Amino acid sequence: MAINRLFTTRQVLLWLVRASPLHRYISFLILNFMLDRTKNLSEHFSLGELTKTSFKTDDNNEPPLEVVENLIDLCENWLEELRFNYNTIYVLNSIEDYYTSKEVEPLVINQGFRSYQVMLKMKEAGLNPSPTSNHMKGCAVDIRCAGVEQALRYMTILIDIADQKKQDFDELFLERRGTVYWLHFAARPTDNRRKIDFLLR
Repeated sequence: MAINRLFTTRQVLLWLVRASPLHRYISFLILNFMLDRTKNLSEHFSLGELTKTSFKTDDNNEPPLEVVENLIDLCENWLEELRFNYNTIYVLNSIEDYYTSKEVEPLVINQGFRSYQVMLKMKEAGLNPSPTSNHMKGCAVDIRCAGVEQALRYMTILIDIADQKKQDFDELFLERRGTVYWLHFAARPTDNRRKIDFLLR
């Protein structure tokens, strides 16, 4: 476990994505000591949260290494910012309370990464997942919303983050099925389209 003191998960992942096949295998062995479902991708989001699924598959919805890197970027650059801004604007009395208060509201992730096997299971269940979805690249999350008001506030914050950082997202959809609301948000490493829509069923 001394490996954890020598390398961060992110450093090993970056090396692994760019390495030769032999080095990739060696790095994968290192990651067995470092990366598990309880490991955090960022301060408040774990790999388990971003890979959970109700569908049982042989691959256990295990993300490839390139996908983990995308999940880290999504958490660090967008989800942490959304969590901070939502709480300091709408929930807490001051920014200082964000670091000490028990009233901080978490972001609840319904779904993050979706493997090919999970996608097939969803089809068998009568759902209509896209085989080219950003979920399959680790570039998208579905965020649970208490209602339409919270969803609109989340949307506003994410658009503001994109404008302030001059860093576009790919998809921002307010979705509803019956009385259940969620926000589909996607940001790719490149070629983001800034698509905004309301998909209310």
